[in-house]
Amino acid sequence: MIIGILKESLPEKRVSLLPEAISQLNILKVSVLVEKSAGELANASDEAYHQAGAKVVDKKELYAKAALFLMINPPAPDDLKLIGNEKILVGTLNPLSNVVFVKNLKEAGFTAFSLDAIPRISRAQAMDVLSSMATVAGYRAILDAAFHLPTFFPMFMSAAGTIKPAKVLILGAGVAGLQAIATARKLGAVVEAFDVRSAVKEEVQSLGAKFVEVEGAVDDASAGGYAVEQTEEFKQRQSQMIQDHAIKSDVVICTAQIPGRKAPLLIKKQTVSEMKAGSVIIDLAASSGGNCELTQNDKTVIAHGVKIIGNSNYPSGMPVDASRMYGKNLINFLKLMIDEEGGLKINFEDEIIKGACITHQGEIINERVKSAIENTK
Repeated sequence: MIIGILKESLPEKRVSLLPEAISQLNILKVSVLVEKSAGELANASDEAYHQAGAKVVDKKELYAKAALFLMINPPAPDDLKLIGNEKILVGTLNPLSNVVFVKNLKEAGFTAFSLDAIPRISRAQAMDVLSSMATVAGYRAILDAAFHLPTFFPMFMSAAGTIKPAKVLILGAGVAGLQAIATARKLGAVVEAFDVRSAVKEEVQSLGAKFVEVEGAVDDASAGGYAVEQTEEFKQRQSQMIQDHAIKSDVVICTAQIPGRKAPLLIKKQTVSEMKAGSVIIDLAASSGGNCELTQNDKTVIAHGVKIIGNSNYPSGMPVDASRMYGKNLINFLKLMIDEEGGLKINFEDEIIKGACITHQGEIINERVKSAIENTK
């Protein structure tokens, strides 16, 4: 089998596999084609891919010869047509929010696997792209906040007096939130964290942060560790609690998201107007509407002296290690699909394969995606 590595479209700087991962595909007895300049923005040259055992080709040859394509983001509609029908795609396709793309995959007969749809079970941890990229996002969000904040993060004691440490509020204590907590604490900030899932309280506290708890949150074991929609009564209490803590904070990191849904609104205009001038809000949920009412995706907005940065793709700003982590997740997934002779084997009895499969032979396989599309009709 021939596997093709696609070049991502700007502004994406990552690549699905770095040259160092090619040897693992060679061990699996598959051939690898790489689109010219695919890894250029992740410091991976065409020569490095060649030295690793891959063949670097132009887009036309890649589309013609490869049977399985690796990517990070969904291909553009024109590229999808050029790839040709009934090929295999593996990437982070965001199928719950990308309904038109899924319909195109179905109609063209593609077999598509989306790594963000992999079931969150113990056996799949080594393939958990969402957690890998959230780790990068949480880390970079804090560094970005520290860069934009007009004050220090740590406490300083000097002859010029004492500088108080920055106060950081993390909204959402998933992987991104926990990494943000750890990074902010290492930089010397005083950190508080809020999450509707009381199960994360111990993790938050173990990292040295205070857990802001609102009584009455609904937990759903079937949500796979994600946050779920809450009652209106809880939302009102939550809103007041968050406002009280946000207006005292120098930095707010927003990470709360619900898969396939608009991000919950946590920071309202009124809250921003009462925050200290010079404060910074980093909204990692910007692409799904944002946790802050004033967030604009991929833009920085200044309101009432508060800088609001809408960025849902921090991993692209750290392309080398983000690509390295993504590639390791990808290789672990591919091992489930490649037989001893380097051929393709799709075993739908495997819950990871079935869960990640979005379309196959003109049908939508993933039940959540199928339900989401039916609800849009």
